[in-house]
Amino acid sequence: MRASRLISLLLLLQSRGSMTASELARELEVSERTVYRDVLALSAAGVPVYADRGRAGGYRLLGGYRTRLTGLTRDEAEALFLSGLPGPAGEMGLADAVASAELKVLAALPPALRDAPARAGQRFHLDVPGWFRETAPPPWLPELARAVWGDRVVELRYRRGDREVTRQVQPYGLVLKSGVWYLVGRVGDDVRTYRVDRVTGVEVGDEHFDRDEGFDLAGHWREQAGSFLRTMLRAEVAVRLSPAGLRQLRHQVDAPFVYDEMVAAASPPDGQGWVVARLPVESVQVAYHQLLGLGPEVEVLGPPELRRLFAESADRLGALYR
Repeated sequence: MRASRLISLLLLLQSRGSMTASELARELEVSERTVYRDVLALSAAGVPVYADRGRAGGYRLLGGYRTRLTGLTRDEAEALFLSGLPGPAGEMGLADAVASAELKVLAALPPALRDAPARAGQRFHLDVPGWFRETAPPPWLPELARAVWGDRVVELRYRRGDREVTRQVQPYGLVLKSGVWYLVGRVGDDVRTYRVDRVTGVEVGDEHFDRDEGFDLAGHWREQAGSFLRTMLRAEVAVRLSPAGLRQLRHQVDAPFVYDEMVAAASPPDGQGWVVARLPVESVQVAYHQLLGLGPEVEVLGPPELRRLFAESADRLGALYR
């Protein structure tokens, strides 16, 4: 426990330059007295830790001292190489930077751990795009990635339906979801999301913007993704499902919460195990294609338009197989 804390203290000083005892105590979740003891232990071990006196004082490392990555365990070293995403990084124009960083980390590892990247690569592979999708990255992705890294305002030309719109965007981040890249950015007072493959042009200006440091990209995406799916579900259909149909329907709906909420509100099973439920859907046509795959394991009760489509399909199938 203490050895891990000493390494953390050393890495904090190495990365931040100078920190007070109270700042170190807060980061390490220990008392200032413990920090004093740990600093003495590092100094006794030969680490050149120096204390500056005065109001602006604190602890720092002398002479550009850098520690090598000898404190990594095998699990930590292998996890480090798993954390990189060479495919998405390459699409953003960062393949060379990732390769260079991996080489530097590899050079800093002790000899016993230098097989970590090979072991990780032989055991795990991340294939991001969904099935039957184009794998070529969107043409404007590298420019947007550079703007995101540099906090640079961009003029974005974007295809919306049959027209093109132009927006001044503060690009906050990029999200890769099921093989599709999205740009999350601020336009005026709103935070909006754009599909990168619909971007028709990007001009990166000289103007920098002040990023809202409280903005949480991952949290924002989770909230927006759920809200987006719910806004798409503008219609509702009533169905009667067999036990097999109820199980199969899980794989037909777009979001797990749709299925879970439908099952929770379904009627008790009848004598044959069938239940009646109401399913939120994007449209009648989408519901038709989703439910058609269940065959005789589902009966559509409404709306009448959807029931008629199923009746017509049943007549055509009967004519084909009679």
